[in-house]
Amino acid sequence: MSGEQRASVSLIIPLYNEVDMMPGLVRAIEAFRSERPEVDEIVFVDDGSTDGTARKTQRLVSDLPGYVLIQFSRNFGHQLAVTAGMHFASGDAAIILDADLQDPLPVAGEMIDTWQQGYDVVYGVRRQRDGVSWLQRATARVFYRVFRRMSEVDAPLDTGDFRLVSRAVLDAYRELDEQQPYVRGLISWLGFNQTGVEYDREPRAGGSSKYAWRDRMRLALDGIASFSGRPLRLAVRIGLGVSVLSMVGLLWVLVARLATDSTVPGWASILFVGFFFGGLQIFFLGVVGSYLARVYEEVKGRPRYIVREVWSPPPAEESSQD
Repeated sequence: MSGEQRASVSLIIPLYNEVDMMPGLVRAIEAFRSERPEVDEIVFVDDGSTDGTARKTQRLVSDLPGYVLIQFSRNFGHQLAVTAGMHFASGDAAIILDADLQDPLPVAGEMIDTWQQGYDVVYGVRRQRDGVSWLQRATARVFYRVFRRMSEVDAPLDTGDFRLVSRAVLDAYRELDEQQPYVRGLISWLGFNQTGVEYDREPRAGGSSKYAWRDRMRLALDGIASFSGRPLRLAVRIGLGVSVLSMVGLLWVLVARLATDSTVPGWASILFVGFFFGGLQIFFLGVVGSYLARVYEEVKGRPRYIVREVWSPPPAEESSQD
């Protein structure tokens, strides 16, 4: 698309129990829209909230144009909420951002400017993350580097889902049908013309994060399993190495026994080694099992998510008649 045709932008914002955040979020979006008229659609995806987020959102935007609220029948997860938003977005491009305002809207404006220069994907690169523990920053930093090293995807470092994707990328993403999508990895896998915009991630504007450590760990493992078979190959290599070392150890025991004509002491250490390698076997069985579980999820053929309702404010003429 030429620069003149690149005129319509959608915002995709997953919601999960964000009732306290919604007034400030809508105000921030409306202020942003007054500066960036390209943003003519906001797609909220309510991922099975239980605190009245959907009702609060409807009341807040009932008189505002361009809003769409997609309600899931239950909680299906953040990545599927983003996926649903990408399927429903109708703009020439879409920006994925969180509801907690940690993804700054002014940076979204920079993404639009960069997209209008001809890029298909403009991702946010975190220079600094405020409001999170050092452990969370450290583990995130390690994960992005491990993922890039282990996968066959040239994924950018220190990036989340905050990014702009063009219509071409949205259409290509719709062709993918993974049951457990790792959105940022899939967008990198798609290719196209990509670049980054650096920014400082602010603390949450309110409320608390709904993404527990367990969810982050599951997302990290899903990401690696989705894009790399190296853990399986690593398990094979370690297994072969352990087998070779075991044979060497057995030969050493036999030689020592023949040389001294007595038993070799140290049954406690042998017991410890047995437990160690038994645990190692169970660990790698778990690695294989995680891949089998992904295959199982893919072959069942169930819908990835269920939409209970798609709501948007009535047109202004209809509202005035009512």
